Amino acid sequence: QVQLVESGGGLVQPGGSLRLSCAASGSILGIYSMGWYRQAPGKQRELVAVITSGGTTNYVGSVKGRFTISRDNAKNMVYLQKNGLKPKDTAGYYCNVQRYGKNYWGKGTLVTVAS
Repeated sequence: QVQLVESGGGLVQPGGSLRLSCAASGSILGIYSMGWYRQAPGKQRELVAVITSGGTTNYVGSVKGRFTISRDNAKNMVYLQKNGLKPKDTAGYYCNVQRYGKNYWGKGTLVTVAS
């Protein structure tokens, strides 16, 4: 089992920045990818960004150039730096890990972008 704990959410004004963090613990050997998903009220959960164990990254089009995902393998952490936040970025953000074909999820952290 892999346990994931997110932190860093909150209220931010449009154009502002936030950094989300996710700490992985438990059976962490063999983790392939770490990433962030988000789910806005009334919408399906969508992939925001993912980073593989080799450092390859992928982003959903709407956040390219604004969000940056990074990973610290020594600390078993994954981060999402979010700049230029927009009201449409308001959502619950969930950390995801894939390990041996299985998905693990954190409980989420809420990000609200409003003036």
